[in-house]
Amino acid sequence: MKKTKLFHDFFESEKAGGFILIICTIASLLVANSVWSESYMHLWHSQIGNQSIEYWINDGLMTIFFLLIGLELEREVYVGELSNFKNALLPISAALGGMIVPAGLYLMLNYGTVTQSGAGIPMATDIAFALGILSLLGNRVPVSLKVFLTALAVIDDLGAILIIAIFYTKNLIWTNLLIALGIFAFLLVLNRLKIRNLIPYLVGGIVMWYFMLNSGVHATITGVLLAFAIPFGNGDEKSSSFLLQHFLHIPVAFIILPLFALANTAIILKSDWQFMLSHHYTIGIALGLLVGKPIGIWLFSYLSVKFKISELPTDLNWKSILGVSFLGGIGFTMSIFITLLAFSDGEHIDNSKIMILISSLIAGIIGLIFLKNTIKNSN
Repeated sequence: MKKTKLFHDFFESEKAGGFILIICTIASLLVANSVWSESYMHLWHSQIGNQSIEYWINDGLMTIFFLLIGLELEREVYVGELSNFKNALLPISAALGGMIVPAGLYLMLNYGTVTQSGAGIPMATDIAFALGILSLLGNRVPVSLKVFLTALAVIDDLGAILIIAIFYTKNLIWTNLLIALGIFAFLLVLNRLKIRNLIPYLVGGIVMWYFMLNSGVHATITGVLLAFAIPFGNGDEKSSSFLLQHFLHIPVAFIILPLFALANTAIILKSDWQFMLSHHYTIGIALGLLVGKPIGIWLFSYLSVKFKISELPTDLNWKSILGVSFLGGIGFTMSIFITLLAFSDGEHIDNSKIMILISSLIAGIIGLIFLKNTIKNSN
């Protein structure tokens, strides 16, 4: 498995970004439950243009995050791990297992209830947190394992994007949707005409975002569509896709995701908050992230190799794959994002966020300890 300069930059920014997310989450929870609680909560609900700051972060800035995810996916497909179909089948199988099994466990407890719409919550993996935890093991981690986790998380994000587009779209306004798709088609034409200047793509992306926002489809989908409209060329350092992806790493990792964490973990913990652990939907989230994710990722990976659909890299073993499978249970950013779409009730949202944080913390600790012992024993 290869490790390009852009992959190295991506890994380093995600590693540092993961640590900043941890700090922001802890800080946000502490302030939300301090004497400054009222002012802090008011801050995120302050109005800008008839919408709250929290809204603009979740529906506006997060579109840029999804643009970066789209650019990363595009690179993986053209020149990265997913460019070789045989190599791609292992992380694709892992990602499918990591989505199907958690959703299945969640639905076992919630099917037919008002909370069944939360099935998408435990299907997501937070790439920044997962890579951040993996980086704690230093140079002992095989490059193949880093690439496997990255490819798995990127495919997982694609799955989350499709889930958002298909299952969390409510009332469609077809006129606005068709205008948004028309702009996307126009940008694809610019791509075919080999127009490399980023300005028309970015301007078109903003207009597409506006119509997508008012179509009923979540506006962040615009980021992914725009990514695939931007010229990739041969993927070298002069290509439009490379330049934009390289530029976005820092603001996404160190501004956008920290703001998302601060705004969405501003949770006031009630004195009896621990009782939320007994709800079917919170248990479903915990089971999905802590049990469904590792079982699904490992089992589907094993079966794909067993039936000769894919191959296990020579420097990896099934214990290291299991360790990474636990890291796949770190949901955080994408899980919280889907929670906001799945539920409208404030109590459901806050309880789900708390369980996501607890489960992600436990998954990260288990994965770190397991990999630390596995890598040490295998060397």
